[in-house]
Amino acid sequence: MSNAQKAAIEPIALTLPDGSVKEYPSPVTGEALAASIGAGLAKAALAVKLNGETLDLTRTLETSGNVEIITRKSPEALDLIRHTTAHIMAQAVQELFPDTQVTIGPSIEDGFYYDFAREKPFSSDDLPKIEKKMREIIARNEPLVREVMNRNEAITFFEKKGENYKVELIKDLPENETITLYGQGPWRDLCRGPHLPSTKHVGNGFKLMKLAGAYWRGDNKNAMLQRIYGTAWRDEKELKAHLTLLEEAEKRDHRKLGRQLDLFHFQDEAPGQVFWHPHGWTVYLTLMDYMRRRIAAHGYSEINTPQMLEASFWKASGHWDKYRPNMFVIQEEDHDIPFAIKPMSCPGGAQVFKQEGSRSYRSFPLRVAEFGHVFRRESSGARHGLMRVQAFTQDDAHVYCTPEQLEDEVILMCDLIKEVYSDLGLA
Repeated sequence: MSNAQKAAIEPIALTLPDGSVKEYPSPVTGEALAASIGAGLAKAALAVKLNGETLDLTRTLETSGNVEIITRKSPEALDLIRHTTAHIMAQAVQELFPDTQVTIGPSIEDGFYYDFAREKPFSSDDLPKIEKKMREIIARNEPLVREVMNRNEAITFFEKKGENYKVELIKDLPENETITLYGQGPWRDLCRGPHLPSTKHVGNGFKLMKLAGAYWRGDNKNAMLQRIYGTAWRDEKELKAHLTLLEEAEKRDHRKLGRQLDLFHFQDEAPGQVFWHPHGWTVYLTLMDYMRRRIAAHGYSEINTPQMLEASFWKASGHWDKYRPNMFVIQEEDHDIPFAIKPMSCPGGAQVFKQEGSRSYRSFPLRVAEFGHVFRRESSGARHGLMRVQAFTQDDAHVYCTPEQLEDEVILMCDLIKEVYSDLGLA
C-alpha cells in the first residue's frame, strides 16, 4: 500500500478555534468540515485554514491540526476576494480582447492588478467595458476549479494557447515541480491559489482604478506590459468608504499642494527629480537643520562622501551584482572602468570608518551620520511625487560598536526615531 493510500484511510483530528475537536475516520474536504459544523457556516464558508495555511474549500485536509473556516468576516477574506477578482478581470479582458496575453496578477494592499501583453494599448474608456464583463462573469457563478499538472503538461497547455509569458514562468521552475492551474468556465490561469469557491462570491465591492505601464519581471530590458489596477472589498459599503478616503487624500495630495503653495515642481526633462522653489527649499533646509541638531544631541558626527565611485568599488560592496539595474552608470571615454553614481551611502561611510574608526576599539561606539545625495533608477510607473523619486537626500546613520554595546545602541537609535516622529506629529 502506498503512502498516499495509507494517508487516505488514516483518521484525523481537527481542532476548531473554540478548542473543540472534530474527528474523522479519513481525510475530509473543507466543504465537508464546514457542513458538519452547521448549515449556516457551510453557506458562509469561503476557504479553510489548516495549521496556518489557507486552502480552497475543495482541498482535502490530510493531516490533523488546528483548523478554521474562513468567512467573509475573516481577515483572510480580503486577499481571497482580491486574488479571485484579478482572475475574473483577466478572463474579462481576454473575452473582450482575445489577442491579449496574460502574465501575472496578484492581490496587493487595497486591491489587485494584472499585467497584460497586447499591441494596442488599453484606454481609460476600456475600463467600464471590462468592469461590465467582469460583472457578467460573476453573475455566471462559475466554480473556481483547481487543476494539477506536471511541468511538461503545463508547458504544452499554455503553448497551445499562445501564452508565452506563462510558458516562460513554468520553464523557470524545477523539472519535478507540481504545477497548479485555476479556472472558471473555459478560462484557465497558472496560479498557486487559493481562491473563492465561485465567481459569485466576489460580490459587487470592486472597481477598476487606473492603467499603468510595467516591464515584464520589472526589468526595463524586457517588454513593456499594460497593467490594470483595481480595488476590491467585502461589499459595496466598504468600497464606497475606500473611494471616499481616496477622494479626501486627493485633496491633500502633496503633489497638488506643492504646486498650490509654490513649493516645488517636476518636469519631464528631469524624471523623478525635484525643482525646489524658494519656499519649498526653506522648508527643506529647516528640516535638515532640525535633524542636524537631533543627531548631534545623540552623539553623531556628520560626514560627507563622494557621489560617484568606480564600478570596482561597487563590485567589492556587492551592489554591482545585486543592485546594478537600479544604478546610474557613467562610462568616460578616457577611463576603462565605468563609474556609478551612488544609490546609497553605506559603502562610502564604511571607508571613513576604515580610516578613522579602526584605530582602536576604545573609539567605539562610533556614531556617524551623512546627508547623502543618492540616485536610484526607478521605473516611471513606480515614481510618485516626493514619495518615490530618482534623486533624494537620505539621512543615514552608521553605528560601529562591539557586540556588548549593540543592545544599547539599538535602543538609542529607536529613541532618536521616536523623538523625531513625535516632534513631527507622526507618532
